[in-house]
Amino acid sequence: MSDYWPPAHQAVELEEAEALARLPAAGADPDEVFGGMTLLTHAIDTEGDGALQSGGPLTVRTTAVLPAFGADPELVGPNRRTPMEQAGLYGHRLAQELLIAHIGRRASVGR
Repeated sequence: MSDYWPPAHQAVELEEAEALARLPAAGADPDEVFGGMTLLTHAIDTEGDGALQSGGPLTVRTTAVLPAFGADPELVGPNRRTPMEQAGLYGHRLAQELLIAHIGRRASVGR
């Protein structure tokens, strides 16, 4: 792992979904903030930026891990963006649909 990134953010940055899943399962905070972003906004940013740089399709593997382990899909990060707003910047419909589903589930169970 990097000396710069905390382990969960490093896993997000490298889009290592399996490594990322192990961290909240072991007690890491799924809403951890580093570098002005929550893990969830960082995951969306990494997927969006990666697709722009590679010209490849947007993926949702890393983003999907975090709400499954309790990341708040509506949490505003220090960058003043919600995950939905971050997804909108990249036109990341897969992430938006995933977030809508998790927000709907949270609303139906009263958070």
